[in-house]
Amino acid sequence: MNSATQPHTSLPHDRKDSDTAREGSKIEGDTPAQRLLALLEVIAAKDQFFTLQGLVEETGLPKPTLHRMLQQLEGSGMLQREADNRHYSKGSRLRRLAENLLLNDTVQGARHGVLNRLMEEVGESCNITALSGSEVLYLDRVETQAPLRFYLHPGSRVPVHCSASGKLFLAQMPPAQRRRLLTGTPLNAMTRNTLTDIESVEAEIEQVRQQGFALDDEEFLPGLVCIAVLAPNPDGPSNIGVAIQAPVMRQSREDMLKHLPALERAARDIAAIQRGAIPSA
Repeated sequence: MNSATQPHTSLPHDRKDSDTAREGSKIEGDTPAQRLLALLEVIAAKDQFFTLQGLVEETGLPKPTLHRMLQQLEGSGMLQREADNRHYSKGSRLRRLAENLLLNDTVQGARHGVLNRLMEEVGESCNITALSGSEVLYLDRVETQAPLRFYLHPGSRVPVHCSASGKLFLAQMPPAQRRRLLTGTPLNAMTRNTLTDIESVEAEIEQVRQQGFALDDEEFLPGLVCIAVLAPNPDGPSNIGVAIQAPVMRQSREDMLKHLPALERAARDIAAIQRGAIPSA
């Protein structure tokens, strides 16, 4: 959920493809390792062999730079040169990496299954979040099939002060830590309902702490209401939030509160999955 978030609309197929190609062709990163990973993302999206010159034209990187990067990836087994010595394809090591990721990603699959069941029960979009610095990061999301919805995706970030999950993460912090975060973070007014001064946010956080759940009542996006709880962690603060979001045209604040029992069950299930994924000491 970010500043570019907007109600879901479908794009024509060719528009989607061109947008995806432009996004996938960006080779960015502050270090050589990050740029190599960005190049691998571009390569992983290809379903045909490719050439050095083709990548130069696609990415805009200098030819000597790309040649050096391809040599590194070929030397590590991530890429392989084809028989004509001109075309490249994905190497056996890269394919094994992808296969192992899919084979062993059972934690993500289990959490996603819980979200999907919650979405089917309440009929609205559901997500899992975590605190990342001064923002709330979307880890996973299941969209409702209802015609009116807000399109969000894993990897989106939300200001901590105006999201339901963010309020829960703030409520766990010691006062000094929370005050330090809030004073160092712009409390921007995203809507007319956004709380923008520390005293008002602190009063809201105190209420969240007492009731054990949080609401976002059109505080981040006009027309969007959200309710969230934390996945319980018996060993200390939780960094996993579970939330339901809906347009106010379908769900009022009171309607969202009726979903609280289902939301809390899903949060307990996700907490159990998290605990099972932690190796024994």
